[in-house]
Amino acid sequence: MLDDWDLGLEERQSNSTYSGMPGRKPTKLVHNIVFSMPVGTPPDKLLAAVRHFAQEKFALQHRYAMVLHTDHDHPHVHLVVKAMSEDGIRLNIRKATLREWRRDFAAALRAQGVAANATERAVRGVSRSNSTDGIYRAMRRGDSRFVEDRAVAVARDLSAGRVHAGAGKESLVRTRKAVENGWLRASELLDRQGERELASEVRQFVYRMPPPRTDREWLAAELREHLVNSKSRAVQPHMR
Repeated sequence: MLDDWDLGLEERQSNSTYSGMPGRKPTKLVHNIVFSMPVGTPPDKLLAAVRHFAQEKFALQHRYAMVLHTDHDHPHVHLVVKAMSEDGIRLNIRKATLREWRRDFAAALRAQGVAANATERAVRGVSRSNSTDGIYRAMRRGDSRFVEDRAVAVARDLSAGRVHAGAGKESLVRTRKAVENGWLRASELLDRQGERELASEVRQFVYRMPPPRTDREWLAAELREHLVNSKSRAVQPHMR
């Protein structure tokens, strides 16, 4: 694939383009997109839905390859897409792009008879981005200077007894408040329709939502838990 997609040549060009510009990320050669579904989803239907999605989005434009993984409880498909199209147009994936893709992928799943709906993370009460886990794992491996600097800054905050939330906290809190109000209004409507049990489940869902946290706050929580576990292991008595 490296030869067929000319990725080696593009990588050399990317490196030369940004030589002498420290901190500038190299041009991305491929996009790795993961389509993951819950336990019980038929793998063959998941693969068929991803194949349809890829054909609709990338056929005759961007080269792509995919693989289905069933080694975990939840089946998932890795779709690798060449960033540069056959016409020399670069694929830039933005938040609006991801929202559109989630909707289209859900439609492809429904066409395969799989119940699916593209629900935003915020509506589900999730504030943690997918990158946070990756940042924490990369920090433990020591993979990058960026990750190291970020971890050191968060660790310094923890030592001082205060973690700076970072950019986006106010927006995150406003979004969570709007989401909670929306769910509570839905529960009131269900109450008026006589759906008492379902209305109660909706309210419980709202009350069980984890607090809205920025990526920096999630990373701090991971570090704090790691430190606590390390200290706990250090004081455990050794049995002979």
